[in-house]
Parts: sequence; C-alpha cells; structure tokens
Amino acid sequence: MVSQEFTEKADAVQKLTKRPSDDELLDLYGLYKQATVGDNDTAEPSAFNFKAKYKWKSWDKLKGTSQEEAEQQYIKFADELLAKYQ
Repeated sequence: MVSQEFTEKADAVQKLTKRPSDDELLDLYGLYKQATVGDNDTAEPSAFNFKAKYKWKSWDKLKGTSQEEAEQQYIKFADELLAKYQ
C-alpha cells in the first residue's frame, strides 16, 4: 500500500507544465511500478516494441528493491522533477 505522499507526488508529476526527458520519464516509470507492483516478473517485450521494451527495462533494473525503498526514491525523484519543470 503506497503512502498519501506518494499518491500526491504521482498526481503532481502528471501535471508538470514542461515535459521531463525520456530518460527521466523512464526512471520515474520504473520507480512507480516497483513501488506499486514490486519486482517485474513479466515477459520481456519484443525488440520491435521499443517503447514497451524501454519501460520494461527501466522497471526490471530495480528488481530486488523493496516497494518501500522504491516509493521513497520515487518521492525524492518526483521532488527533483517538480523543482526542475514546474
């Protein structure tokens, strides 16, 4: 179960006026999935589905990170993005 702070940061990031870089968005996605779902146990997407493959890799590299740790990392990273792109 994620915290209220996590939910608020996730909502705030969705409302940024400037778009973060693709790498930043992928990092944010990976942390979000790790915090909300846990370790990635899904099959790796096809090499031809670039977007899905990058998202999958971003999440998969966090394997072994606890959901609580991923949540804290997400909140910290979201704060950095909010300061940079608000």
